[in-house]
Amino acid sequence: MAAPRRTLGVLLLFAALAALAPGGASAEDAAALIPPYEGRAGFEPVNAIDVAVLAELRRRGIQPSHRCSDEVFIRRVHIDVIGTLPDPRRVAAFLGDESEDKRARLVDEVLAREEYADLWTLKWCDLLRVKAEFPINLWPNGVQAYRRWIFEQIKANLPYDEFVRTLLTSSGSNFRVAPVNFYRATQDRSGEGLAAAVALTFMGTRFERWPKPKQQGMAAFFSHVAFKKTAEWKEEIVIPDPAPRGPLAASFPDGTKTVVAPDEDPRRAFASWLVNEKNPWFARNLANRAWSWLMGRGVVHEPDDLREDNPPVNAALLAALERAFIASDFDVKALFRLILNSRTYQGSPIAQSKDPQAEALFAHYALRRLDAEVLIDALCRLDGRGENYLSQVPEPFTILRGLTRTVRLADGSITSPFLEMFGRPSRDTGMESERNNEPTDAQRLYLLNSTDVHRRLVGSRWLRRLVQRYRQKPTTLARYIYLTLLSRQPMPLELGIAVQHIRAKPRNPHEPAVDVAWALINTKEFLYRH
Repeated sequence: MAAPRRTLGVLLLFAALAALAPGGASAEDAAALIPPYEGRAGFEPVNAIDVAVLAELRRRGIQPSHRCSDEVFIRRVHIDVIGTLPDPRRVAAFLGDESEDKRARLVDEVLAREEYADLWTLKWCDLLRVKAEFPINLWPNGVQAYRRWIFEQIKANLPYDEFVRTLLTSSGSNFRVAPVNFYRATQDRSGEGLAAAVALTFMGTRFERWPKPKQQGMAAFFSHVAFKKTAEWKEEIVIPDPAPRGPLAASFPDGTKTVVAPDEDPRRAFASWLVNEKNPWFARNLANRAWSWLMGRGVVHEPDDLREDNPPVNAALLAALERAFIASDFDVKALFRLILNSRTYQGSPIAQSKDPQAEALFAHYALRRLDAEVLIDALCRLDGRGENYLSQVPEPFTILRGLTRTVRLADGSITSPFLEMFGRPSRDTGMESERNNEPTDAQRLYLLNSTDVHRRLVGSRWLRRLVQRYRQKPTTLARYIYLTLLSRQPMPLELGIAVQHIRAKPRNPHEPAVDVAWALINTKEFLYRH
């Protein structure tokens, strides 16, 4: 079989097709590049999100993008909602469905799949710092219990206010009452340190930027959290400090002062204030984060930096999201469903305006590289063997072999060279910016010329089945490779190049099929959300 360097020439040939991908399109070229990335439908608002977005675009004279094609939509919604490429049979069925409500039905379908809970558990494990080793030190038992609890709440679609209230007010063993790990998963367990974690995670604001009196007022609610070790290895009890105390003077972040009675858990008083629908931070924070997760950028940017001097780019849009979230009784799936069904989310990635603010104002869908875990899972589907992971800190030394769904990896301490190369967050701070999806030279070299990618493709059971079935039908073989990797049929120019290459070695169609697949996974269309 060809060595990686031999295949590099083929990759360069396919690089000429990159200009046909959405990332290579300019506003002038858009009219010629409509298939297969977009349709000609204009921007017709379907909900309050679209009304707010369109009003702001018109005010600034920015032309919104066309509606994305069905091929783009089915791939986009699978990656964004469940972190996996769609099955090619599902793609074919979706493309053949001519009903007007098929996109809405697809949204309901992916939101109901178990992979939804896997992906969003991963996201919350990032934000809640689920990590066994330094500097968080939850230890393996705590990590497994915490991750399992988070998964179960997301799978059950527990209302967000109940989810947060439980995290803030639970007491007990970190092995047996998993939510108490919220307090253990902080580097600073002082009242100020715990308050900072609460403010960042559930208010979307940076505690350290507050005036000192405001910090002290909120920190008082968490100044009596106690941690008690037990005889079991690494077990710890989290409880309100049982030591006698008098009335506790504290103040909420909105300036309201309160006195907590000696027999009352101060955390409960704060949680009741926080999850109230009139709270100026709570619903707005999650609404803004949800928008950034699905659209690539928050209405307030950064999504965890809400403050008066960092205003939303579209105040009406953020208000519409916040109102909808509150009206749903803090139903996260309902918020996702609203966004996913909006015309704004379903916009093409091809800009129709040169205005530098077009992307920040959501005139088109933002291109961004796949998350590290989603990308390695996509590559693992090729060979069907999964990936190996390990923790190099021996408490205990951990090795996981053949994991086929990396998004299910519970512990931020267990990693691999791939995850580190592609920007998986360290889970040290819980900040959104810990995840780095910017491309690097090392990533490009790995995808272009690594023996690991070559091994996956050469040993791919999926590819071998396709070659065995369609070895006498190179056109069909090329079409199935495209459908599997890009969720669409190849364009005539692409099909011609692929078929010509496959026909060059009729006695060994597997080798050129590997070349075609390898070329496609190096395109921006495969590597990016679009």
